[in-house]
Amino acid sequence: MAPFEKRLKRRIIGREQRFFVATAPGFETLCAGELKALPQPIGEPAVVPGGVQFRGRLHDAYQANLHLRTANRVLMRLVDFKATNFTALEKHLAAVDWELFLGVGAKPRIHVTTRHCRLYHKAAIIARVLTAIEACACKHGNGESYAQHIFVRGVDDRFSISLDSSGSLLYRRGIKTHGGPAPLRETTAAALLLAAGYTGDMPLLDPMCGSGTFAIEAALLAQKIPPGWFRDFTFTRWPAFQAGRWRHLRREAAAGRTANSAAPIWASDTDFTGCRSLHRQLQAHDLNRSVLVCVQDFFNLKPPPEPGVIVLNPPYGHRLGNATQARNLFMALSKRLQLGFNGWQVVLVVPNPRWVDRALARLKTHWINHGGLRLPVLIGRLATGSST
Repeated sequence: MAPFEKRLKRRIIGREQRFFVATAPGFETLCAGELKALPQPIGEPAVVPGGVQFRGRLHDAYQANLHLRTANRVLMRLVDFKATNFTALEKHLAAVDWELFLGVGAKPRIHVTTRHCRLYHKAAIIARVLTAIEACACKHGNGESYAQHIFVRGVDDRFSISLDSSGSLLYRRGIKTHGGPAPLRETTAAALLLAAGYTGDMPLLDPMCGSGTFAIEAALLAQKIPPGWFRDFTFTRWPAFQAGRWRHLRREAAAGRTANSAAPIWASDTDFTGCRSLHRQLQAHDLNRSVLVCVQDFFNLKPPPEPGVIVLNPPYGHRLGNATQARNLFMALSKRLQLGFNGWQVVLVVPNPRWVDRALARLKTHWINHGGLRLPVLIGRLATGSST
């Protein structure tokens, strides 16, 4: 074994590493639950503001990227240190064995955030990181050019350097090539489905599907397809990447897949073009056997006989023209839900908290960040009784 490979095995592959899974605010506990439920579970993930920390081997980052539905990124912590001047910063950066982490084709993208630090000039910090990387003369890997995101975070003069293992944000599943107006992020849709207890064994109705985010995430859950199945990741370019281990994890995931969902998923909208695009994307990724797409108005929809989950992200704001029209639509939608979907589990994105009536106010409120807004989402079971 060559000296470099020995160093990789001893320092990176053979040791436990520290990882941080970044999530949207409010999704940390859901993400921790996902980590515990991985095929090779993470034993003691620690929930912290903005994400979840855990210790594990390098392949644990592989499976986290592949399987986590609510995560934005998976970062590997490289080093932590205190620095109150640039001399100290340069010393600590020079001590990092960058060649163990960066392939020869890496194009570093440095992201700096500081709070209460004497070193706060972002451009100056970035310049020092790049100088340290260049001095290390990384020369291993397959030579493929790739963007490598590196995160520098400083709080109270203490700095942490983290390496991004994901690449593009994990909400990019590699499925959708089209998007509707104000689309919900895939990670948000998955988190709301998980919060509603959806596992794929009950009918799901997405009657204002737009670009189909909820329907696609439901199909992935129902067919037990990992959310990262159709995309690639930065860690596959790392010098320490274990191709055999990665193939094994994917084979395990493939063995657990099901051809169809146990219960039907219906996606509908009044937008013919959007529905056609959604159907094509489902077909391209062999998800169309689980999802039926049709052009239909929600208010003309007859509920299936067996109750299940109904998810609604109604249009509002600029998509309707003004707030009055949006409010009227939401009130009509709320009435239709209460009259026609008794006994159904509902996930309802609320454009304005003041529009919620007493009946819907009994549902549990979750909060999401969407389109620059902080919006409530109502989740719970609609009261049973007579329906029209």
